[in-house]
Amino acid sequence: MKAVFKVPNIRTSEDVNKIRKVISSSEGVIACQINRENGKVSIVYDNYFITENKIIQCIEDLGYAVL
Repeated sequence: MKAVFKVPNIRTSEDVNKIRKVISSSEGVIACQINRENGKVSIVYDNYFITENKIIQCIEDLGYAVL
């Protein structure tokens, strides 16, 4: 599966690294690309192991808004 999330409050490379670290450590995530300029997080994942809601929760737990 592939999903794209809008995360408007990504401002620095530290934000990108924090989000990438938490998403990449989740079981079932195959690939993750974060574009800081347009605030988009693209994720390829296996929905047998993880759902979109769990991915959103991981990002929100770090303090970022997901639209």
